[in-house]
Amino acid sequence: MANKALVYAIYPNEKQNIQCQKTFGCCRFVYNQMLTVQKERHETGEKHLSKTNANTYCNQHLKKEYPFLKEVDKFALTNTIYHLADGYDRFFKHLSRFPKYKSKHKAKKSYTTNITNGNIEIGDSSIKLPKLGWVKAKIHCRPKEDWKLKSATITQNRDDSYQVSILFAYKESISPVAVTEEKTIGLDYKSNGLYVSSEGDTCGMPHYFRQSADRIAKAQRQLKHKTIGSNNYNKQQKRVARIQRHTANQRKDFLQKKSTEIANQYSFVCVEDLNMKAMANRGFGNGKATLDNGYGMFLNMLDYKLRDRGGQLVKVGRFFPSSQLCSHCGFKNTLVKNLSIRYWDCPNCGTTGIDRDVNAARNIKKEGLRLLTA
Repeated sequence: MANKALVYAIYPNEKQNIQCQKTFGCCRFVYNQMLTVQKERHETGEKHLSKTNANTYCNQHLKKEYPFLKEVDKFALTNTIYHLADGYDRFFKHLSRFPKYKSKHKAKKSYTTNITNGNIEIGDSSIKLPKLGWVKAKIHCRPKEDWKLKSATITQNRDDSYQVSILFAYKESISPVAVTEEKTIGLDYKSNGLYVSSEGDTCGMPHYFRQSADRIAKAQRQLKHKTIGSNNYNKQQKRVARIQRHTANQRKDFLQKKSTEIANQYSFVCVEDLNMKAMANRGFGNGKATLDNGYGMFLNMLDYKLRDRGGQLVKVGRFFPSSQLCSHCGFKNTLVKNLSIRYWDCPNCGTTGIDRDVNAARNIKKEGLRLLTA
């Protein structure tokens, strides 16, 4: 069984908004209370509570001591406790740091609830959620008939907008596609765009962050002159968050369309296994451009879309000399390491005017085909 989530924008009314805020607060409260209990047990040498025992402790002690916890969805509190227990397990396995307390002002406002007795449904223009009832929503796509609904995660963004992510389970029935050169393409990362393909196509990037940089700067300057904690300060904070979220949505929409276009046309996409976090470092001088084009997000989208279609995203080693090899004869020219050399001539086969980026994409495609057929 595989999982897939559909995200919808929801518009709760005043009563539903109050219930959501109660649930966010109760989830944060239970998380902090259980973290205190676990820390006390750890300090006294006792074994930390498991998921089941922690949930039992919440039902038998916390809900009796704090009756307001009974006003919210019980599955939201249970999932919060499970989340904390997972954090403890990851800490003892040396996979993450020790869990921290959640702040009222900085913590992400989100909770997850499970389906039971049909308490979660998708209607024509609304979604049914536990304790909230039918909430107005923008239904842009619908799940397939054989998909089984599992849970729903309600999130409030920094600009006060709401969204719900509904998780479905479905049985995978993907037939693998045969590896052919016609159904394979190589992509080379382009810092001032998005990529250059082995077919010679260049994909530019609108650079949405640069387009909105002046608006964001102006909004942040206005925020600086507000009194912290005042109503005007809070309003301006939401304005800044709204601009930033709009920019992120523009970028995500562009990458979704580009990745879908490639996944529909090709079954195998070969790319370099780049360390995007290191490339975004200020020392390279192009950190803003690297973060703005969202190449890592683009590869993640390509990965799951190709797998759904029976294809595969092939990652070539990051130390593979794609720019130094001649795509015609395979000769390695170490004299073209300098990135300022955009075109060069092969001294071995005599090919002239070799485009650095297109040549690299073709070499990545050849190496990817070799890995696929090895």
